[in-house]
Amino acid sequence: MALGDPTSRYSVELGMPTRFGHASVASHLDELAQADEDGDVVDSSVGACQRSDAEASSSGIGGSCAVVGAATSLAYLPQTVFLCEPRHDLFEACVPSGPAENGLVSKWRPKDRMRTGCVALVLCLNISVDPPDVIKISPCARLECWIDPFSMAAPKALESIGKALHNQYERWQPRARYKLQLDPTVDEVKKLCNTCRKNAKSERVVFHYNGHGVPKPTANGEIWVFNKSYTQYIPLPITDLDSWLRTPSLYVFDCSAAGMIVNAFRERLDLNPTSTTASPAKDIILLAACEAHETLPQSADFPADVFTSCLTTPIKMALRWFCSRSLLRDPLFAEKIDKIPGRQTDRKTPLGELNWIFTAVTDTIAWNVLPHDLFQKLFRQDLLVASLFRNFLLAERIMRSANCSPISFPVLPPTHQHHMWDAWDMAAEICLSQILPTHAEPDAEFQPSPFFTEQLTAFELWLEHGSQHKRPPEQLPIVLQVLLSQSHRFRALVLLGKFLDMGPWAVDLALSVGIFPYVLKLLQTTAMELRQILVFIWTKILALDKSCQVDLVKDGGHEYFIKFLNSVDAYPEQRAMAAFVLAVIVDGHRHGQEACIQADLIDKCLQHLNAPNPHDAQTEPLLLQWLCLCLGKLWENFPEAQLMGLQYGAPSTFERLLSEPQPEVRAAAVFGLGTLLDVGSDSLRDGLRCDDDCDDDEKIKTELTIVQSLFGVVNDGSPLVRAEVAVALGRFAFGHNKHLKSIAAAYWKCQSNSLLSALPSLANIRSPSTGYAGSSQFLHSASVVSTPVGAVLRVGGDSSALVRDGRSSASSPLPAAGIMHGSPLSDDSFEHSESAILLNDATSNGIITSSKTKTVDNAVYSQFVMAVYALAKDPSPRIAGIGRRILSMIGIEQVPTNSFRPSGGNIQQTSSLANFTRSSSWLDMNAGRLPMTFRTPPVSPPRQSYLAGMRRVCSLEFRPNQLSSADSGLADPLRGSVGNSGVSELCLLPQSTIYNWSSGHFSRPLLTSADENEEALLRREEKEKLAWDCIAKCQHSSVSNLGNQITTWEIRSDTGTKAMLMHPFSPIVIAADENECIRVWNHEDTVLLNTFDNHNFREKGVAKLCLVNELDDSLLLVASCDGNVRVWKDYTQSGRQKLVTAFSSIQGHRPGARGVNAVVDWQQLTGYLYAAGEISSIMVWDLDKEQRSNSIYSLSDSSISALSASQVYGGQLAAGYVDGHVRLFDVRTPERHIGTMKAHSQSVERVVGISFQPGLDTNKIVSASQAGDIQFMDIRRNTSAYLTIEAHRRSLTALAVHRHAPVIASGSAKQIIKVFSLEGEQLSVIRYYPSFMAQKIGPVSCLSFHPYRVLLAAGTGSGPTDSCISIYADENSPAR
Repeated sequence: MALGDPTSRYSVELGMPTRFGHASVASHLDELAQADEDGDVVDSSVGACQRSDAEASSSGIGGSCAVVGAATSLAYLPQTVFLCEPRHDLFEACVPSGPAENGLVSKWRPKDRMRTGCVALVLCLNISVDPPDVIKISPCARLECWIDPFSMAAPKALESIGKALHNQYERWQPRARYKLQLDPTVDEVKKLCNTCRKNAKSERVVFHYNGHGVPKPTANGEIWVFNKSYTQYIPLPITDLDSWLRTPSLYVFDCSAAGMIVNAFRERLDLNPTSTTASPAKDIILLAACEAHETLPQSADFPADVFTSCLTTPIKMALRWFCSRSLLRDPLFAEKIDKIPGRQTDRKTPLGELNWIFTAVTDTIAWNVLPHDLFQKLFRQDLLVASLFRNFLLAERIMRSANCSPISFPVLPPTHQHHMWDAWDMAAEICLSQILPTHAEPDAEFQPSPFFTEQLTAFELWLEHGSQHKRPPEQLPIVLQVLLSQSHRFRALVLLGKFLDMGPWAVDLALSVGIFPYVLKLLQTTAMELRQILVFIWTKILALDKSCQVDLVKDGGHEYFIKFLNSVDAYPEQRAMAAFVLAVIVDGHRHGQEACIQADLIDKCLQHLNAPNPHDAQTEPLLLQWLCLCLGKLWENFPEAQLMGLQYGAPSTFERLLSEPQPEVRAAAVFGLGTLLDVGSDSLRDGLRCDDDCDDDEKIKTELTIVQSLFGVVNDGSPLVRAEVAVALGRFAFGHNKHLKSIAAAYWKCQSNSLLSALPSLANIRSPSTGYAGSSQFLHSASVVSTPVGAVLRVGGDSSALVRDGRSSASSPLPAAGIMHGSPLSDDSFEHSESAILLNDATSNGIITSSKTKTVDNAVYSQFVMAVYALAKDPSPRIAGIGRRILSMIGIEQVPTNSFRPSGGNIQQTSSLANFTRSSSWLDMNAGRLPMTFRTPPVSPPRQSYLAGMRRVCSLEFRPNQLSSADSGLADPLRGSVGNSGVSELCLLPQSTIYNWSSGHFSRPLLTSADENEEALLRREEKEKLAWDCIAKCQHSSVSNLGNQITTWEIRSDTGTKAMLMHPFSPIVIAADENECIRVWNHEDTVLLNTFDNHNFREKGVAKLCLVNELDDSLLLVASCDGNVRVWKDYTQSGRQKLVTAFSSIQGHRPGARGVNAVVDWQQLTGYLYAAGEISSIMVWDLDKEQRSNSIYSLSDSSISALSASQVYGGQLAAGYVDGHVRLFDVRTPERHIGTMKAHSQSVERVVGISFQPGLDTNKIVSASQAGDIQFMDIRRNTSAYLTIEAHRRSLTALAVHRHAPVIASGSAKQIIKVFSLEGEQLSVIRYYPSFMAQKIGPVSCLSFHPYRVLLAAGTGSGPTDSCISIYADENSPAR
């Protein structure tokens, strides 16, 4: 896409997709087809691989990262890559930062804008009297301010020269006050200086001194003036001058040996001569005509005041000097230069264009040679100072040609030989060559100079080859100047946009050169062709510097973006940028919020979200995402805007977006709903309300409706979404703290020594959406915090009561008829734990003292408590921390017990999530506000614990206050605070991250396509070639004996190996034990590469290990027996593993079941994760969208004990049941169910393992039961298996089927492994041999084949003495 094309669409890639070409695969398949006589599989693969990338499709933010092969042969090497979006990068490790208020790029903004308020002009010429220490040549320079002082009477000449100097300075700063002194005395100079400082106040004073008629300055730095009778030269110390003018000040000394004065100033200021900056207390700038040992040029080719002429009339001086050195050398030309037509302020005239080019050249030289902070001070802080220093660069160039070196303080590096002066000479020559010969023809058309066009071309070439690591483009200041020209503006903006897209460093450079005021001014233009590029440029600026929001609101710039948001000709990606800019404008900026509300931004955004024709908005997730974020920021902590949002029906609009396929859109919608919850109302937290306060009642009802809609996404598959749900529920807990504490108190209150009588039932709560009892997903969650039904320790006597409709009740808020299975209150997994609940009844947490009638929906509050428990045991540590934090807000805090024993690993240990107690430490229940002093609740009885039994709230980082240390033992997160006078309550809430994280999208390059990394392409091509070679060998291999043990090692695990897999392209074996300790081994060298704990929850047990994206940078998927799924990256690097994503794949379990007993399998071809267990359905999770896409009814009252997904046909899976049945499902068909067989009929019928047979026929399945029989079935035959192998007698524990080779293996608890062919032939038996030097194996717990080689890995043993992993190959493979 060309950014400059107003009709084109920005090629904005929201994610970082990885698309791999198929050419290498196709060519390799051709080779295999020619080499293989049979060619059954190989030939069919050729056509499938030769597919154009035009078939690739993407679903935007949450879209698939690549295409899926349509042909079955490509299923062996799926092209799709999952969990590779930016949202998966370090979600747990860091909190993203949004646009900075004073970060990297904020340095561009001058800290103190400066203006020159007064200019003192002191001329000591003493015309017709030469100073005694100057010997003049003949002819010599005579012109002063381009006036010959000997052409008129001396007094008149002096006056004319002074007036001319005044006019020359006034051109650069017309608003300053000018004071002139001609041949003054000391007293007159003193009076002049004092008057200037008085008039300028704190502004800068410029002191210009022309000493051509007095002696050179003294060695002490004294300048000379006159006595009253002009008979003597009187010295004037610079100490006096400095004391009169003070700072800030700028001195210009145009006299011989002016360096003497500069040296004296440096000594006075005690400055290092090589220093580039003065002390802050002495803001003094010096410009001197020559060094201390030099004399001013006397050549008649120059004016006598050549230094002053360069500073005040640079164009005239530069052209005269250029003509004297070029082919245009002619006495007549010098006269014609003064008559160049036009004005310097009119860029369309020759003189104005020359001045424009000169400014661009000198700015470019300065920006390229000066440090950026010095450039900012000298060229961007003060208009007159900037002009003088630009012209000083010219003075250095001209005077150095006369062996005279102007100096300055701060010291500037030499610039007289910079190559940009050649560009100036060329521009001057082109201009003069047109003007001088045609001066007598006023009607001749002037051709503009090609200078700016050529410089833009040079800049464009740099953009094609430049980068952050190369020298920055020297044409950047010229681009700024080109923005002033309407003819070049569009091209300059396009190139500027491309430059800003290169990264934050580019934005920093552009802002430091001074681009900001120009692009701000351009928002006032009505040019349609500039709208898209201006929105893009402002997107890039605001993505890095939030402080610009003030300037935009001040200048009314927000209206520009609101109009663009509603433009019908803009593409959704472009409108998303406008929505982002508006979001930054209102982010924490009340003036911006008010201005956008007045512009009716809420209604306009909701119109886009409610568009009747979804062809535009609904197909662009980025626009939906930023419309939600913009609205959320608009009414965040702004009650008036929140009320308007409720009146416009925003909750119902956002609720519809909670089912969008893109996690970013869902998270943004949750953010928008969460910010509608008011946390600033004291009446909510106090539980006090007036009867006639109908608005507040309606608002509460709406907030309850919002929270109910959030319950449906508590178990969303994306941590990004669940984190926003947790933050939103935290806001609700803050605003409704009194009622929630009452609910929590009633839950944990023990009545008549029976926990059951105190626990309310949620079985009768009906979901408004489905009507089924307890249909909210989180109510079934097995990942929520479970509470024991065992012993309960009560502390004191609780007198808490719940108020409903103005009446007090000591009963629980809901009927206690029963306990819902799968809810937090039904799990008895901790019945052996020691005193899991402590009730702190020393305070009246549950009492609500209100004489007013209120409507409190206790069912919603009860659901809320359950939802927070679900979050407190979320598999994502970050989300679990927020959940625990919310629990502490409603009076429930964690108490670790001695029943938890963390396993050895590298994950930082946290306290157990199983045990919570009520707490009043977060908010005072009686007041609802932060108390003046904080009390730590009673400490639980001493017990052995890794936290020494100390109670504390395990929570996410607090802002701005953080817990002092992890082992501080503080139950109160605010302990040590000094009341609510010093701490804002809102700062204590969990903070949302979706806005800051989403802002990072615009900091990345948006205009360049997401091309594949060449190294990644090469690595994948190598893996594909290797895989196809291995597949061909496997499919035609004849395994005779797979009993050759090539390596073995002990793992020293207390529970043995429960799951394992072999890496397809590295000699790596990954194993997990019952405690979910993951170990990664190099099996060739028998070296342990990494070990880490999958999690630190009490519930342990691993169900499955899978590799995601095995052909690329693979991820390790670990499924736990409780249904939680965690995906890791960098798992082979010691201590550097990172959690990519985590979610609970199963919610709830069957009545009577003690656990979930999850079974899981992964299908790379479709990106589906299938999960089942002690539930009545098979959960189908789409890891591309990170949401549950389907639920397949299992068609049986029995639980599923084994699950296998086809790697050939997407959507097919086979399930084995506890009762011995085997069923085949296909999610692509409306019926889902394909066939059922009663495969195993022995007394022990549990299906231990199931898998599709190797090959393309997905109707053939291998199933093994615990009874020891292995059944080979064709699902098309619904009668019985076509082949049965009695492999083991009632002791089969593991089954493995090779993905491509015709071989299977089974393991037994009796220390035997058997290998069979697909025809039932027993190929080998691996058993325990007690003799010395023989292989010794324990009970077989798991088996796994190498995906592309005929290697078998076996995990054996059940304890630290016999736990080992062995690798077996055919007899031809050498042992290691």
